[in-house]
Amino acid sequence: MKYVIIDPVLFDLGFVKIYWYGVMYLLAFLSAYLLANYRAKSSQKWNKSHVDDLIFYGALGAVIGGRLGYLIFYNFSVFISNPLTLFNFQNGGMSFHGGFIGVLIAMLLFNKKTKFSFFDTTDFIAPLVPLGLGFGRIGNYINGELWGKITTSSFGVYAPDQIGQWAIRYPTQLYEAFLEGLILFSILWLYSKKNPPITSISALFLIFYGTFRFIIEFIRVPDTHIGYLALDWITMGQILSFPMILVGLYLFYKSNYLKGET
Repeated sequence: MKYVIIDPVLFDLGFVKIYWYGVMYLLAFLSAYLLANYRAKSSQKWNKSHVDDLIFYGALGAVIGGRLGYLIFYNFSVFISNPLTLFNFQNGGMSFHGGFIGVLIAMLLFNKKTKFSFFDTTDFIAPLVPLGLGFGRIGNYINGELWGKITTSSFGVYAPDQIGQWAIRYPTQLYEAFLEGLILFSILWLYSKKNPPITSISALFLIFYGTFRFIIEFIRVPDTHIGYLALDWITMGQILSFPMILVGLYLFYKSNYLKGET
């Protein structure tokens, strides 16, 4: 299958440009908002006012944290030389791990206002996140970025790299959209229906996102200015994902078997 190059600009109105990447973020927040309201209807703790505040705080954390995380983890020299590049959202450059940290900080502020516990909030939002991650990966595909390695597999796509060289490559953006988006959403949504112990939904998010991302990194091409960090296969994405898996395993064990306070 040949990759069809898509203009990253959806609409050019002259005075403003609407980018596909921005539309994907809008769909991500919209899906989270709709799912949050649906979950709140069956909750004795959550209401629409809580959801409105949650999405506001979460959106700020995801966007600011995602952009800062990309610049700090993947493009620090550029950030230091020109801090204003922080606001250059239209050309992509967002980090999940940065957005994840940003959302956690935003949730601390949200909890301070609502008096919810930390894991009450993270358990509520964990099933809301994966579909948004999936939309983000589709945005990566449209932008023609974050391709996988060259392959002879029938699952490859004939596509150009960042310097215009065409080859059969793994469409890792779509693999991640499927795993981090659809599959992770299904796991967390179904598990949340079983009235699980507090913290365990958050723990599963960490375990499965970290695992899916760690695996995909084996066939995803790392940023050219970073490359492999060790042993010719360890990437920044794996280094950031592995602690998520360990913390998730610990929290899941603690919540289900130790019955400790979380």
